[in-house]
Amino acid sequence: MKLNSNENSSTRSLKRNCKVLVSVGNLLTALGSLGVILGMFGVFDMDVFSLGLSSGIRTIGTVAIAGCLLSAIGYGILDYSNK
Repeated sequence: MKLNSNENSSTRSLKRNCKVLVSVGNLLTALGSLGVILGMFGVFDMDVFSLGLSSGIRTIGTVAIAGCLLSAIGYGILDYSNK
């Protein structure tokens, strides 16, 4: 079965957007994890990132968790669209 050009274009656009989502998610995960590790070893003071009632480690960890979620969403959409 051959796809018409409109479906092919939308499929390429979806795959490109998912790859960007996965790349941003992986970058955020790496940055958040690196921030937590460096903060635990005392390279910088994590209290700088404290907001309201949240401690600095929670704020930095939230970046890593958000990255994991973005990557999971991107990979999930790619897997679902390939079926």
